[in-house]
Parts: sequence; C-alpha cells; structure tokens
Amino acid sequence: MPTRPTNHVHDGAPAHTLDEYDRGHRDPTRDIFLAERPWGTFQQFVSNEQVTVKIITVQPGHRLSLQQHDHRGEMWAILDVPIDITVDDRHWTAQPGETVWVPRGATHRMGNSGDRPGRLLEVAFGHFDEADIHRLHDDYARQDLDGEHGAR
Repeated sequence: MPTRPTNHVHDGAPAHTLDEYDRGHRDPTRDIFLAERPWGTFQQFVSNEQVTVKIITVQPGHRLSLQQHDHRGEMWAILDVPIDITVDDRHWTAQPGETVWVPRGATHRMGNSGDRPGRLLEVAFGHFDEADIHRLHDDYARQDLDGEHGAR
C-alpha cells in the first residue's frame, strides 16, 4: 500500500523493536520521516538496521516478473518517472516521491509503461538472497535460481 512520509522530526531512533519485522508486525514505511533544515530537507528511510539497498532501473515497455519472497519485504521509493505497481490484488501507477511497502510473501511486480527509463530505490528488510525469488509469471521465460520455471 502506498505511503507518504510524515512531516515530523524525531531523534532518528526507530519507532519499533528490532524483532517486529521478523514476527511480521512491522511496516517500515511508518518509520520514514522528513526533516527540515535551513538548506532544505532530507527523508530518512531506515536507521541502524541491516538492510539491502538497490536502485532498480526499468526500461520503457518492460516489467519485472510477478514474484514473491519468503524471507524479505521490500520498500520502494519511486524516483523519477511513474512506475506501474502490483502488490497482491492492487494495481496502480505510483508517482515520483511515492513510497510503497511490499510485505514478505506478497505477490508483486513493477513495470514501466512510459517512454523514459524509470528508477526506484529498493530497501529490502529481512534475509536477502537473490535465490529468494519465486517467479509466478515472467515475460522473459527465466527460471528461478533454484531451477524452477516461472509460469508463462
């Protein structure tokens, strides 16, 4: 579900206990905050946690596989062009600046129906392993890293 950062300032300490994510009781988009400074603002997504961070670029007319992960949830921050998003039964076009939470086990996909490459920042929470991709549908007929075919 898309989430907008709140406009509050705090001391940078997370507003959760360290094991809440592992128990499935945490949506880290609630910890995002926007801090104002004389020179402008900054948005903080995570503080003092083990995460994996990527910037993903999706070329125009392409999309990633429809997939699930057993061991991680992902927070996506849309950077520069609208990105088509699926999380479980919900489908929408997320706008630049929008933040999306994909819970562990959720069926999800991102794509770019625009005419320019689109980027998003991905912060993965939980154990990260590229082999933890279960493809349900893949436009490129790739296999999962464990040898299983994604549905076509």
